[in-house]
Amino acid sequence: MKTIGLIGGMSWESTQTYYQLINQKVRDELGGLHSARLVLYSVDFAEIEALQHQGDWAATGEILGAAGKALAAAGADFIVLCTNTMHKVADSIEKASGLPMLHIPDTTADALHRDGIECVGLLGTQFTMEQAFYKERLENRGIRVLVPDDSQRALVHTVIYDELCRGIIRRPSKQGYLAVLDSLAARGGQGVILGCTEIGLLVQQTDTTVPLYDTTRIHAEQAVAHALA
Repeated sequence: MKTIGLIGGMSWESTQTYYQLINQKVRDELGGLHSARLVLYSVDFAEIEALQHQGDWAATGEILGAAGKALAAAGADFIVLCTNTMHKVADSIEKASGLPMLHIPDTTADALHRDGIECVGLLGTQFTMEQAFYKERLENRGIRVLVPDDSQRALVHTVIYDELCRGIIRRPSKQGYLAVLDSLAARGGQGVILGCTEIGLLVQQTDTTVPLYDTTRIHAEQAVAHALA
């Protein structure tokens, strides 16, 4: 079994979900008392969040690059970055660590292709929904990406940072998200990517008939497959 290197803390609310899902999947695959070989580097999210909103992505890349380097020194074989937004600096992490990364957009694209999805909605932070680094990786795999309108993007972003990253789950926010899901489906989305690792804390498949692609679950499962290959 390879050793998984996790970069977490963005936020820790979803990082604990990664830890649980990865270990559950290893147990299911290997049975008995098996659990995952992994090392975790958890950052201080307040520092990352401030730099995100200042637009200082180079500084975030340096912080996460150092995290990746520490994981390499601790014996990790590959890196799982437990956040969608910070895949913007994936190249910096790989360069600093010398380790390959298992990219969330790639694992998600694999799942979409398996299901025959050609057009998909994308929820996430405004950085993920509005910038090219994430959408282009999907589009390069032949998947058309729809994002919510301006007011909906603002709602989705605000709920992530002001509520979900703080462990706050509110029913009105869930209803707002469900309305966004419906609007994306009405525009032709055959499914919707939950492209922020916290969104699965708020919205689950049982809440909607729109097919959901929870990137946390997809990423964690593929991390185990990679570790066991």
